[in-house]
Amino acid sequence: MTVKYICQHCRMPIGEIRCDSLSEFELGFHFLTPEERIEMIASDGNGGVVVRMTCDYCRQTLDSYPELALVGSPLQ
Repeated sequence: MTVKYICQHCRMPIGEIRCDSLSEFELGFHFLTPEERIEMIASDGNGGVVVRMTCDYCRQTLDSYPELALVGSPLQ
């Protein structure tokens, strides 16, 4: 299974994990609420998982300009 992490704002790849025996517990998904799981985790169609997060650059930008959070895709 491949777990790909991408930025939900700029769509840049953050990282990737390839392992056949990863559990949701090992990935930390058990800490997420059902709503967060729906928002952040999706299947990639090839048996893998895509996790949408916020990269450091976008986090710094949103921290500096919080009004950008009101825009649908502020950092694309």
